[in-house]
Amino acid sequence: MKKVIISLALALSGLNAGYAQFSVKYNPDIQPKGNIQYFTPAGGNQFVRDCIPFYHDGTYYLYWLLDEGHHSALNGLGGHQWCVSTSKDLKNWEHHPIAIGIDEDWEKSICTGSVAFDGKQFYAFYTTRLITDGDKVNEQLSYAISKDGLTFEKQKPNPFYTSAPGYSKRNFRDPKVVIDKDGTFHLFVSSETENYVIDEGRGSMVHLSSKDLKKWEVQKPLISGQRDVPECPDYFHWNGWYYLVYGQGGDTYYVKSKQPYGPWEYPKSQALLEQWVNVAKTAEFTGNRRIVAGWVPSKNENKDYGNERFGGNIILREAYQLSNGDLATKFPAEAIPATGSPLNLELTEAENAKKLSNREVKIDAPGAIGGAYIKDMPYNCRVTLEVEPTGNNHEYGFFICAGDKANGGYKLSFDPNKGIVRLGEDAFIEAVGGLDKTIKIDMVMKDNIIDVCIDNRRCIVNRLYQRKEGYLWFYAKQGTVNFKNIVVSPLK
Repeated sequence: MKKVIISLALALSGLNAGYAQFSVKYNPDIQPKGNIQYFTPAGGNQFVRDCIPFYHDGTYYLYWLLDEGHHSALNGLGGHQWCVSTSKDLKNWEHHPIAIGIDEDWEKSICTGSVAFDGKQFYAFYTTRLITDGDKVNEQLSYAISKDGLTFEKQKPNPFYTSAPGYSKRNFRDPKVVIDKDGTFHLFVSSETENYVIDEGRGSMVHLSSKDLKKWEVQKPLISGQRDVPECPDYFHWNGWYYLVYGQGGDTYYVKSKQPYGPWEYPKSQALLEQWVNVAKTAEFTGNRRIVAGWVPSKNENKDYGNERFGGNIILREAYQLSNGDLATKFPAEAIPATGSPLNLELTEAENAKKLSNREVKIDAPGAIGGAYIKDMPYNCRVTLEVEPTGNNHEYGFFICAGDKANGGYKLSFDPNKGIVRLGEDAFIEAVGGLDKTIKIDMVMKDNIIDVCIDNRRCIVNRLYQRKEGYLWFYAKQGTVNFKNIVVSPLK
């Protein structure tokens, strides 16, 4: 398994010691103002954690947790703070000073939450991680207000809500705020019930409501029966459907309903579930679009198949609706990295393959394997093509950054019978339909990230550091596949 559960109660000895004023030297002025896809902060040992997108009056506000040292700050409690980057076109970005920071010794992390606008001001609801009763790690709810969505003022009492009766105090975090048409505030809070019947069903999402932000009522849980705490919820209404998005073990799931609070329907495929995209949350954008923001984790020791480390790079997707209300995802056009002119690279047939041009090869390998390759590939590049399978194929795909025998690279494989796509040894997506028909592939390779969009319907990404050989192989097993309209363009 690529996920690891990291206890936040690290090095508990000394947690009660006093802290000097916590400070992280984040400089918004030195951050790149262009494409934010794959962004991580410049200027030190800093990374992006959970993203909190929000849209208002033509501007996409991307709040994100600033991580320093992979969750090591403040004795392993995180020391996270909210940063914000804004854009009106998803191409040009402005980075701003820390929006919600750590101001008190008892604040050990400003954790994930959400933002709403009531027509007059912005509200940011978030979790504060703190130590109570000597050495116990608790999570409690706080909120702040802002006139511009950039600089927030924390409100008293802080925290304003400690825990709901019958729910965990240790796991009580990530409030998603919704303001209904009557002005009532609704908070959906990640937790677990203390009165569970089945052990794997203790994860619950607490529903709190208030008209004055002082008195809060506990409603029926929005969702329950989850194996893990349903983390970092997102909730939105879009074209007649209500969507509830939540995390399980770092992966992102969603359910849909025609009613505001369920009953919920589980979709046929989980388009937001990418194993190396954490905390995928969405916000609307101009033109009735929805833009998804998450983060790609780092890996231990910068090894290809090391366990996840807290903190990484921003990644964007665009979500859209299918006719049955299910979601699909693709690259937002504005977030695709700029490229130079396509390269004139030689395509070479190797086994059971017939080259038709430098942009097309047919692999005919019933009962066998066949392949062709391009060598001298740049590592930072974009590859687009169409893949046309004929009849039933066991498997087809690519070997990326491989050697002259298709060895030592990263395998991107498509199994049309099972509907499974794999990238490397520790990333896969399931229930991918249409792999037995012609599909379009868009692949971006940038530094140590390989990002793939499949037919503008599903995406998969992985962080892969170590293999840099210059062959891109096309292959097919037990069938016939035509790879055509192959274009390789270097990133600018």
